[in-house]
Amino acid sequence: MTTRRDHALRFARAEAPALIALGIALSAVTLFLNVADESGEAGGQSLDRAVLMAMRPNPAAPDQPWGPWWLHEAAADLTSLGGISVLTLFALAAVGFLLISRKWLSASLLVVGLAGGVMLSEGLKAVFERARPPAQYQIVETLNASFPSGHALLSTVFYLTLGVMLTSAFPQRRLKAYALVVAVTVAAVIGLTRIYLGAHWASDVIGGWCVGVAWAMTLWLIAHALQRFQRSRAMPLRDEGTTSA
Repeated sequence: MTTRRDHALRFARAEAPALIALGIALSAVTLFLNVADESGEAGGQSLDRAVLMAMRPNPAAPDQPWGPWWLHEAAADLTSLGGISVLTLFALAAVGFLLISRKWLSASLLVVGLAGGVMLSEGLKAVFERARPPAQYQIVETLNASFPSGHALLSTVFYLTLGVMLTSAFPQRRLKAYALVVAVTVAAVIGLTRIYLGAHWASDVIGGWCVGVAWAMTLWLIAHALQRFQRSRAMPLRDEGTTSA
């Protein structure tokens, strides 16, 4: 005889990815709130300053982070991968490919994801209005407020969303894992370059990562729910050829 426990176990197995995504999103939001709270206190600010100064071994040259010249150039190049112009270009290419492939739902969610990420970034910056690191430590041009890092937030949303989309295209687990590892690595590197170049405090980047992860997981949950709903109704927004979330 089937019991409620059996039903619960079957539901947990069937919805394990969604439950994991929900747990990640809630954890990211919780961590963001903690980081935001700490960044306004003396202890958090001291840690941010310590990280910034650790990147500048020569006090007489605050605009020269540690490492050879080619590392400075590489960081400046890599940080542009999280800029709105580059992300918009990549997004247009990705959306075009998805539309040609008749992946209507994925294309729509990618547009909503990036647009929502921009609104989250600008909205949170307006709320916290945190000042950037001192200008003498900055190697690249910066705009608006510091917390959270827009580059970290938007790159996490875009590359992680793309990585998750790619996992549905690969049957092998190792390929799924590879796509996610690459997406996470790219977002992580972009965030680290913001600290290295003096454009952001360390807590700005951590906060950006948290919001980006939470928003990317929210998008995945929305896609998961819509695909399950649409499979039984053959609605036009559904991705053609998609058999699983």
